[in-house]
Order: sequence, then C-alpha cells, then structure tokens
Amino acid sequence: MTIPLLLLASTAGPVCWALPEDLPALRSLGIILGWAGCGMLFGSLLLMLRETWLADWLGGLARMYRWHHRAGVIAYIVLLAHPLALAAASLPEFPGLAWQTLSPFANGWAVRLGWLSLLLLMFGLAATFATRIPYRSWRWLHTTLGIGVVLGLGHLLQLGIDEPVMPLLALAALLLGWRFIRDDAGLAARPYVVRSATPIAQGVVEISLRPLAQPIAADAGQFVLVAFHSGAGFRGCGQFHPFTISSIAVDGEIRIGVKALGDCTRHLQSIATGVPARVHGAFGRFLAGRAITPQLWLAGGIGVTPFVALLRGGPLSQPTTLIYLYRSEADAAYLPELRTLAAADRLLALHAHATGEEPPDLASLLPASHDLANCECHVCGPPAMVAAVRKALCQRGITTRHIHFENFDFR
Repeated sequence: MTIPLLLLASTAGPVCWALPEDLPALRSLGIILGWAGCGMLFGSLLLMLRETWLADWLGGLARMYRWHHRAGVIAYIVLLAHPLALAAASLPEFPGLAWQTLSPFANGWAVRLGWLSLLLLMFGLAATFATRIPYRSWRWLHTTLGIGVVLGLGHLLQLGIDEPVMPLLALAALLLGWRFIRDDAGLAARPYVVRSATPIAQGVVEISLRPLAQPIAADAGQFVLVAFHSGAGFRGCGQFHPFTISSIAVDGEIRIGVKALGDCTRHLQSIATGVPARVHGAFGRFLAGRAITPQLWLAGGIGVTPFVALLRGGPLSQPTTLIYLYRSEADAAYLPELRTLAAADRLLALHAHATGEEPPDLASLLPASHDLANCECHVCGPPAMVAAVRKALCQRGITTRHIHFENFDFR
C-alpha cells in the first residue's frame, strides 16, 4: 500500500492548497482536477527514479514502474477533464467563453501552453503502449512526458499563479535532472569490465563482469541495469538494459545471461573481453524471503536465470519442482547444468519440456491441485507465459499471494 498512499499524498497536497471557495460547482471541479492531475504527475516522476534504497522501500523497481505508468495515465485523463469542466461551467450562459476556454487559437499563451502540455503527455503515454518500436525511439518519445510537465507548470505561471508553482518547477527540475544524471547518464552505476563471454545456447551468451571498484550488493534472483560501452574492437550500445544475475562470486564478480531479443542484446552476442561496462543495482525481490515450504518454480526461456543463480548458491533447503519450458534444446540456456544440479540435489525435481512454436499445454504440465497445496509458486518468463501460468494456477486453487513473479519489461 506504500505507493498508492504516496500517490494519494502527492495528489492531495496541491488540491488542499488550491481548494476553491464560493465558486460554481463545475468551475470548482475544473480547478480541483487541474491540481489533482498536477500532483499525480509529480508522484509519477518520483516513481521513475532508479535508486536501490527507494526500490527497496516501495516494493521493487518493477512495482514502481507499473505504478509510474498507471499514475501517468490517470494524471492525463484527469488533466484532460480539467479544461472540459471549466468550459462546461461557462457553457449555459456564455457559450462563446466556453469555446475560448477550450480553443488554443482564441486565447493567449496560458491556454496554448496547457494544450501543448496535454499533447506532449499524450505522445509520451502513447509510447508506453508501443512495445514494438526500437528502444532508442521509444526512449526519446517517452521524454516528452517530462517536457509536458514543465510546459504544464508554464501554463500556470502564465495564469499568474506564482506562489506554489515556482517551488513545483524547482521540484520537477530536480526529479528530471536526478533521473538524467544519476540513471540515464550512469552516475549511480559502478564500473565493471567484461572478463569473459560464453555462449550457452542458441542466441544466449553468459557475460562475466569484474568490478573495477566497490562491487554492487546483490542477492540471487535479483537483476541489474547494465550499459556496455565501446572497447576492444566492440562498439557498445551505451544504454542501460535489465539483465538477471546468474551468479555472484565472493570477490564481487557477477554473471548475467543475455538472450538476443532486440538490437542491443543481439549485438551483445559478439561482445569481447575487456569491454567496459557500468552496472546499476541490484534490484528485485523475486526470490527474496522465500517461505520454508515446498516450492514450484516455472521458467520460460531466459526466465530460468534467477533460478540458476539460486541453485548455484548451494543446495536447497525445501522440496522444489522446477518446470523449465523452452522452444528447443538448442536454445535452452543452462539446461545441461540444471540436469547436473538436479542429479546432485535430492530436493530438486527438474521437468524440462521443449514446447516448439506453440503455447505450452499448461493443463498437462502443471502439478495437480492436491500436489500444489501449501506450495509457493515462482514464475519467470515472457509476459504472456507468466499471465497464462498465473491464470492456470488460480484455477487450481492457488491464491495470488502464493504466486510470485516479476516483470522485467520497463517500457
């Protein structure tokens, strides 16, 4: 409940300050909607920060990003209703004034900046739903959200509302600058270098990263944001992408599994030793605080990586069933190692299945309802597979609090 309360507080603050008195109901509603949308946007800006302490406090980076997206959508809808309510307040008696309230051509810069802000917010939000465009293009489209926030505050300044707006403008600059300098530019990340890169399946490479300074603090099952730069005959992408840690050494060296899923990850299949990298994190609570009860792990493709990290850390302490789904053995990352680990650990039961190009038949793959009693279920893989598995588990009587997953798609 921490994030909803945080968003409620960020919304209620501006509304309480600007609560109108002795105004018609619709005009009061329009003013309240404007300030509520503004407050919700600031809550959304806070949730875009990638700080480990903030992610730990708010329940994980993936959860923060889900609420960041939701808050942005809600703020846009509320802000879109703001001018409509103001126009509706004037419509019965002054239709011409109602039109002037809405038309960006009939007023000065105050209204124009307001509509321009809404348009930029619309473009930025539309980009969050466009999952197939290149990441670089998506990223630049998404930055229009920040510009839209600044223009929205400019709209208020043009209306002569100075007292709360200047501090809000400073806060917006702080949050946007923090995100750019600490996260996008990599100030919060730590320097590493590629020690080795080993192909482990078709289109999958495991990259070992050696720290050049203080290593990050990480646990099995967590993920990091890594940017690979140019060096040793390799031209790096230079952008931070999430990768799950596959092992953690005592000296701070980490390994990550990288599957060729996009332009950057395809390029990383040929990475060379000695390439510099910056690592930010670690994030995630996927396998943290596991109960001492029987476990069901279900992995799809490269989603097996967090389970591999946990198994590499030592023998299990509770009976665990790992169902590993992949298209073919050629692209099944870590499969030979998993078979060796399962043979050595009597508490681990491995069920590996090649599904081909068709969706897996979960009805035949999942254990029966009585075998799932008292089980904690951990699911990691493509979003469509995770959604299907969650639905199938619920149909077998597993409550949602016993189903754990993490979404690594941050678009």
